[in-house]
Amino acid sequence: MKFCIENKNYSFLDIYNCCHSNYNIELSDDVKSNILKSRKLVDELVESDKTIYGINTGFGKLSQIKIENKDINKLQENLLLSHSVGTGDSCPKIIVKIMILLKIISFTKGYSGIRIEVIDLLIELFNKNCLPIVPLKGSVGASGDLAPLSHLSSVLIGKGKVNFKDKIIDAKQALKKNNLRPIQLEYKEGLALINGTQFSTAYGVYCLFKLNQLMKIADIAGAMSVEGLMCSNKPFQNNVHSIKPFKGQLDVSSNLIALLKDSEIMSSHSGCERVQDVYSIRCMPQVHGPSRDLIYFSNKQINIEINSVSDNPLVFTKEKDIISAGHFHAEAVGHLLDVSCLAVASLSNISERRIFTLLLGEYGLPKFLVENPGLNSGFMMLQVTAAALASENKLLANPSSADSITTCSNQEDYVSMAPYSGRKLKQAIHNLENI
Repeated sequence: MKFCIENKNYSFLDIYNCCHSNYNIELSDDVKSNILKSRKLVDELVESDKTIYGINTGFGKLSQIKIENKDINKLQENLLLSHSVGTGDSCPKIIVKIMILLKIISFTKGYSGIRIEVIDLLIELFNKNCLPIVPLKGSVGASGDLAPLSHLSSVLIGKGKVNFKDKIIDAKQALKKNNLRPIQLEYKEGLALINGTQFSTAYGVYCLFKLNQLMKIADIAGAMSVEGLMCSNKPFQNNVHSIKPFKGQLDVSSNLIALLKDSEIMSSHSGCERVQDVYSIRCMPQVHGPSRDLIYFSNKQINIEINSVSDNPLVFTKEKDIISAGHFHAEAVGHLLDVSCLAVASLSNISERRIFTLLLGEYGLPKFLVENPGLNSGFMMLQVTAAALASENKLLANPSSADSITTCSNQEDYVSMAPYSGRKLKQAIHNLENI
């Protein structure tokens, strides 16, 4: 199957499906034109001997140092090697694949000044499932996800390790097996490869795909609990929620009414004497709903980031200018990941409370949902596991993007911490799935 990258916007669902379903990607003619125009301007400016950050200067705090023309290519290789200092376990393969696709899409916008040959080699790695080994830890989410992207990009020059056919092998050997050759980086290219939010954004793509499924499952599990506890569906009626019309709340109440429609269990206790149900049942729209609103916000934000340029410096072909700015900063990504984690914590907590209520031995149900309780423990420990996971998710909901730490001799004095926001969200979602 082919996935042709064009001059258009993509959603996180497009990105996830392309990477999960083993599409082969290719470039359309219009995006190739963007890339070529961008590189042509960089060529012209280099020939003029103008001092341009990242092209013929050092990086970060060393940007005041001019690099001689004969050393410019070596500068780009040195950049990748010096920044490949990540640590910890290896990044999941699906995250690495998403990173590569996001990086390619960013380059096709025509603001990076990179040669098309470099992008072609990234496409080959993606299509052949020849995936760089990227350590999980080492990025603070500003000036780009430098360490993760350096490990990813070092494979292009024959350095580092690769996962190919479920074996970890040297990059140079992996390229040879695929009839590919390491590339000699030229001016601007090393910097373009490692500047960007693609590590943090890849976690956003993966996690939001999962989370959009789970918010539906939360409503389904909640409706089943309404039936199991023989609770009322009146609190979910449209006239109730029309006077507090948050979108997420309205969506959840509509879902619950639809799920419980024509339920024989619901109709069997229409005349019961119970006045009110517990909050974890009655307040599902008011708890699931705000969680949905946070996820809706995150969906919108991640789609903007996917279709944006997070490189630096930026190459503007119309204005014939190169501008050093701060699009590599991942604060927006960190925030969307952190609020998603808050949504996960809420869904985890209320789901665990429903499990607890189902095991109480009330509402006509046996204690711990088992015959002969005492002799049999039933589902007692299932709730304990759910409680442990929900408690962990409360801690994971603490926003890492509220933190910052100064790096690079004060040049990079405020950072986003978005990479950890992504890693902890992935863990929280795994816990929610189990709850």
